[in-house]
Amino acid sequence: MARSSPQIEAAYRLAHERYQSIGVNTDKALTALARIPIALHCWQGDDVGGFEHLEESSGQSLGGGLAVTGHYPGKARNPTELRADIDKTLLLIPGKHRLNLHACYGEYGGMKVDRDEIEASHFHNWIAWAKEKGLGLDFNPTCFAHRHAADGFTLSHADKSIRQFWVEHCRRSREIGAAFGRTLGTPCVTNVWVPDGFKDTPADRTGPRERLAGALDEVFKTPLSQEHNLDAVEPKLFGIGAESCTVGSAEFYLGYCITRNKLLCLDAGHYHPTETISDKISSVLLYLPEILLHVSRGVRWDSDHVVTLSDDLLGIAREIIAADYGSRIHIGLDYFDASINRIAAWTIGMRNMIKALLIALLEPPAIRERELCGDSTARLMLQEEAKSMPFGSVWDWYCQSQGVPIGVAWLDEVRIYEEAVMGKRF
Repeated sequence: MARSSPQIEAAYRLAHERYQSIGVNTDKALTALARIPIALHCWQGDDVGGFEHLEESSGQSLGGGLAVTGHYPGKARNPTELRADIDKTLLLIPGKHRLNLHACYGEYGGMKVDRDEIEASHFHNWIAWAKEKGLGLDFNPTCFAHRHAADGFTLSHADKSIRQFWVEHCRRSREIGAAFGRTLGTPCVTNVWVPDGFKDTPADRTGPRERLAGALDEVFKTPLSQEHNLDAVEPKLFGIGAESCTVGSAEFYLGYCITRNKLLCLDAGHYHPTETISDKISSVLLYLPEILLHVSRGVRWDSDHVVTLSDDLLGIAREIIAADYGSRIHIGLDYFDASINRIAAWTIGMRNMIKALLIALLEPPAIRERELCGDSTARLMLQEEAKSMPFGSVWDWYCQSQGVPIGVAWLDEVRIYEEAVMGKRF
């Protein structure tokens, strides 16, 4: 719990006056910010390992173009430890948020349960924990690190039996997502991503895409209440081992979502390095009622670095806020870095996403007004002057009012937890 500081309050009052002079009410901005949930991704906490413990996949590499860099000590070894780490992380982040789970994080009591056999009961402890914390849950089928994904194909596989295995896995994942939504009273976004693609130039690109579309239609065949579950699909430009052709490309999934009324997942690291998803949001939302964002940070061709307060992140946040898309966009983070403390990685990314949204909420309305008047000079001037406004004082006040550490103080709490808890994991 952050201690109350008169200096923080005094700085906020001065910032409030500064922003008021340019037509921004900081109190209203903070009220709006507190209502925006962000889905924390569970897989940062254990390097996308999961807890299946299937004999067939023991020691299985991730595959699917996924790789985790680093061996920082203290990663969670079981669901109890992972939930404890998430609990600690949430104490360092202002606001009320969500948790995004992958199917490989089920708890099976030592039993061998393959992915085409998973049920909501295998996530009972996650549901109970989320209910106690007042959190919503999102979900993802795990279509990698499995013997049936060893050759890089799942829902588009030429072998019908393998294809059907993954159809059943994804179908059951939707049912689990719906169970989350029913129990927790908030819709679960169940996002399907598959790694399918060719390392070298394929002779046939059409066949795999036809198979993928057909398999997805099977997955989504049974209607589920949107009060409980929202279906999303996620494209990717390429992956390691799928450099020449990714079956589920951006064009494929955009067409699929428009014709099937599904949520399109825009992942910030799944496009060409010169592309930004902020420019895609307004275009896609002209044709789709809702979308999912996976906020990551791409560095060259690697898409999963810890989110920093970059221009790309600020652009994403501004699009969400400026067009009042809050109710139509589901925000989640997606990265995995094992080279630094994992709780710190979560905290840095989440706090930066929230900061970016705050900066967007503090944008002077005169910027848009000048654009509508055709005054590009004033628009540019205001955009640049807004960058030096005292948003940091507003952010510090928000952290204090939410009872979380201010400034760099949160890292001290991580270090204490690391020494007392994570450092004892061998």
